[in-house]
Amino acid sequence: MLAHAQSGESLFADCLRLFHNYPMAVRRHYAEFRYGSMVMMNREAGTTRFFVLIMERDDLFAVRPWDRRDWRRVEILPREPVDGWVAAMIRSSVPMLRDGALLGWVTGAQVRAVLAAHGRLPEPWDDPSAVPGTLVMPRVGSQPADQPPLTGNPAQDSKVWEYVARGQLIDLTSMISGEPRRVFWVPGVDQVDGRRVGRIVVTERLHSEGAWLPAGVYADRWAAREENAAMTASQLLALPGVADLARSHERLHLLGV
Repeated sequence: MLAHAQSGESLFADCLRLFHNYPMAVRRHYAEFRYGSMVMMNREAGTTRFFVLIMERDDLFAVRPWDRRDWRRVEILPREPVDGWVAAMIRSSVPMLRDGALLGWVTGAQVRAVLAAHGRLPEPWDDPSAVPGTLVMPRVGSQPADQPPLTGNPAQDSKVWEYVARGQLIDLTSMISGEPRRVFWVPGVDQVDGRRVGRIVVTERLHSEGAWLPAGVYADRWAAREENAAMTASQLLALPGVADLARSHERLHLLGV
């Protein structure tokens, strides 16, 4: 047995529950849809760290660091012991919204703001300092009272999953995917936290069961506050690189478009 090892079967069951309880955190594998990965955040010892939990087979999970240089990948098998630090790390961590997820902040059945999650897994040659987060985009012209109490920084937004459970944050995928040429991502309009970010333009009001999304421009609240002259929807849609978010492949890596 490994020193301070814990039951692989118990930890394996915890990993299964994470994938079952947080579907909006899971990025599915293209080749085998029932498998996938999720990014986890750990704040032990006052330091925010990210790692990746991967379901590779029905009987195999793996854990790797966000920055592959930090430590070696660890496998979790139901019948094999697991080092205690791995179990402690997973059990004290929180899943992140998957890269490319689009959510709506709902009050009174109306979507008041759109949230776009980002967190593309870095390749070995990428800069690992670009960590997961969420772009919080209220509708331009909306009042502060209608805007979500979220910053987009996962270390500060501890209630994201509580809002999801309450129905205050809803997945917009089904609302958008069936409506081509209604919702667009316009990349690179403003700079936020040293990175170019964009806008979401909704050309027509959309409905789904229990909620509706008004037409308009949705923009990061901090960038919009500093704009001298806001661009109209028509001007934004005339910019290069506009993506139709009804197409699933164009919702991927939104902030990297």
